Amino acid sequence: MSDIATFTATALVRAYARRDLSPVEVAEAVLSRIARLEPSLNAMVLVDADGALRTARESENRWVAGRPLSPLDGVPATVKDLIDLAGFPTRRGSRVTDPRPVPHDAPSVAALKAAGCVILGKTTTTEFGWKSPGDSPLTGTTRNPWDLRRTAGGSSSGAGAAAAAGFGPLHIGTDAGGSIRIPAAWCGIVGVKPTFGRVPQWPLGDFAQVAVAGPMTRTVTDAALMLTAMSRHDWRDPFALPDPPPGWLGGIDAPIEGLRVALVRQLGFDPPAEASQWAAVERAAEALGEAGAIVEEADPAIPDARAVFVQVWANALARLVATISPEQRRLLDPGLVALAERAPPMSAGDYLSVQAAANEIAHGLASFLRRYDALLCPAVPQPALLADEPLDQPEEDLWRRWAPWTFAFNLSRQPAVAVPVGLDAEGLPSSVQVVAPQYEDARALRVAYTIEAALAPATLAPL
Repeated sequence: MSDIATFTATALVRAYARRDLSPVEVAEAVLSRIARLEPSLNAMVLVDADGALRTARESENRWVAGRPLSPLDGVPATVKDLIDLAGFPTRRGSRVTDPRPVPHDAPSVAALKAAGCVILGKTTTTEFGWKSPGDSPLTGTTRNPWDLRRTAGGSSSGAGAAAAAGFGPLHIGTDAGGSIRIPAAWCGIVGVKPTFGRVPQWPLGDFAQVAVAGPMTRTVTDAALMLTAMSRHDWRDPFALPDPPPGWLGGIDAPIEGLRVALVRQLGFDPPAEASQWAAVERAAEALGEAGAIVEEADPAIPDARAVFVQVWANALARLVATISPEQRRLLDPGLVALAERAPPMSAGDYLSVQAAANEIAHGLASFLRRYDALLCPAVPQPALLADEPLDQPEEDLWRRWAPWTFAFNLSRQPAVAVPVGLDAEGLPSSVQVVAPQYEDARALRVAYTIEAALAPATLAPL
């Protein structure tokens, strides 16, 4: 038998229903795999072995009694360390945060626990989620399972590495400008940035107006199951959407014949992308066309989002750093401090201008997606970067090397999915991005499922 730690959520639940496997066996296997591989990856902040085994035993009893809580009962999951997990600290990749345990689960964690998931522990993040290279002062460097010399990406670095390494099927990430989709693309997994508000969050972070929580998994089907469980209204989040209707993600395997898909090469500017990334997009476009979609090249006429997002990003981080005492700032990532010091002060008028520009971008993309059912573009500009590269100009790296293809869709609040399409000539993961209109998460997943079925069955990094 294959390593049961690496089974998908759907495979695990089928095995639980047939009594071929128990949640306890699976939890033990995943914990063993983490113990074996974690020293080389550094994906985990903490592992709660006792809690996971206790929860797995409770799930096993429910399966024996024929009363599972949900289609994810007994499935292992991890939580990014920007998100509260009751009984443990939320360190946010930083040495200046409170080391005391938090009393309450964040909404996404509470939702997975209510579904019966087995929470294994917490995964690494860049400090306060500020950048895409996957390192932090608190935990060091998280490495890419496909090539340990390379970064796993960020800021959901540990979630990306854990998913690709087979540390269980389900991983919660967060995304304010690409922090789910970038590590998903570089680690060869599925990363879903849902519609803004689809997955409630609390407490809200420094990027509250653009950030979301979402699934990071090895298959689109697992991502849909996870998103279904996480999309429960929670009063704590003032932006939370109502509960979606039952079965809203049940048709992701439906045919896409007749859907109009735009292959996009510009997003208000010419986002950089290497030839390998365009080759991946063109393979995905061909697969969609063969499945009956109508694919044509078209670019949305939107304003250049670079300056807008850099202002949102840099000023949010400057505000964060300003709350930290000068003595403690010495403990921060030097790149974060330097960025905050360079951020120009923003007046009330400047803030309103940035918001107006963001609204224009959102309106332009919404208008474009009235003519098309979805758009297809790169997820990242190049394969995973080397893990230990110097970081001198993050403001330029943001739109040149990290997130040129992702941040516009945070401003527009639309659902976006990074889906793998196989490996490039160097054996590194290739990925594309599918974007759908606001609230049409099911459509984005449906297009991503079609690409996955044609090009990239679930794979693991060769560890």
